[in-house]
Amino acid sequence: MKVLKLIAAPLFASALMVAPVQAAEFPEKPVEMTVLFGSTAQTIAQVLADEMSKELGKPVVPVFRPGGGGAVGYTQVGSAPADGYSIVWNSNSVSTAHYGGNMKLTYKDFTPIARISVESLCVGVKGDSPYKTLKDIAAAAKKSSNKLKVGTAAKGSFTHVTAAAIFGEMGIGDQVIYVPYDGGKAPTELMAGRIDLAVQFPGQFVSHVKSGDIRMIAMTADERLSAYPDVPTVKEQGVDVSLSMWRGLAAPKGTPDAVVKKLEAAAKKATESASFKSALTKLSAEVSYLPADKFGALIVQDDGRLSKVMDELGIKKEPKS
Repeated sequence: MKVLKLIAAPLFASALMVAPVQAAEFPEKPVEMTVLFGSTAQTIAQVLADEMSKELGKPVVPVFRPGGGGAVGYTQVGSAPADGYSIVWNSNSVSTAHYGGNMKLTYKDFTPIARISVESLCVGVKGDSPYKTLKDIAAAAKKSSNKLKVGTAAKGSFTHVTAAAIFGEMGIGDQVIYVPYDGGKAPTELMAGRIDLAVQFPGQFVSHVKSGDIRMIAMTADERLSAYPDVPTVKEQGVDVSLSMWRGLAAPKGTPDAVVKKLEAAAKKATESASFKSALTKLSAEVSYLPADKFGALIVQDDGRLSKVMDELGIKKEPKS
């Protein structure tokens, strides 16, 4: 028996030495989701995080990091460990923040996880405004010596770039002053008469449209939105501009494929939930899921288009830091 014990002990020790070390199952702790903007972006992010938490078994915690047209949040996530515990609720802003000169980081510094939704912008005017169409705006701008005041988000943001593209295409780019507002304040300023019109996401206008205080006169989507069938697109009104905001998730470059797949699957499951679909409908956004590979291809294509548009508008800058 003593001999057997002496033999068995080394064999057991050897087995322990050659046993493969199992990688920790992701996630072992909460995942932090950086949110770059307020208003509808922040609301959708919260619902998405709640649904993903159910699937992952660990909390997905939204952390609001605004500033620099997205640059503050992208910089935070871009410098975080590539382990999947720091992700960003990203958008076309990854390109506009770079080409607007706010950050050196580009889409290449992030690993795409999934596209989640798409939102079109709309041109809104005060409820009692004489402007009914884009042609009305163009005619007024050309007749008056006073420049039109247009409310958008920060300079170089997606709303600013889109607005500049629209009015530039209309031939009145020189007659417009862009007034930047953070936190969805443009609708309030519009109703107060401090600006002439605003280019924002429909979700920011919904309650005011219902009350009659704001009227939407154009959408930037390719086709009319089912939620607003009476609002014509910019293209329908003879202005060749079609730009929409996609929103999705990305992680720092180099995040392991297995981790990305886990996050991708959780995101897909979230977009299929009734609560998420309902929330987006109320915010005038559309569920538009794309897996990591197709999302990545879209980002490359969109980056090239935004680079060109911003260059043509004369607002493309070299980033300082």
